[in-house]
Amino acid sequence: MRTTVTLDPDVKLLIEQAMREHGLSFKQALNRAVRAGLARTDGPPVEPFRQRSFHLGDARIDLTKALSLAGELDDKRTTRRPS
Repeated sequence: MRTTVTLDPDVKLLIEQAMREHGLSFKQALNRAVRAGLARTDGPPVEPFRQRSFHLGDARIDLTKALSLAGELDDKRTTRRPS
């Protein structure tokens, strides 16, 4: 089908970028973009989840027996008399 399409300037740049990066013709780049856009759900665009992480430094205590220590502390709390 042949039709006339008016592209916004930012969309024109994206199509041209796809043409350069993938060695596509204008028609191929536009068809790919339209197919990709129509294949998405009707919801707003979803950015991939990225978990931020931070280095908190080295542990200040030996954690090799942390699980047994946590168990002991829980046992003490459980057997403690209510005040």
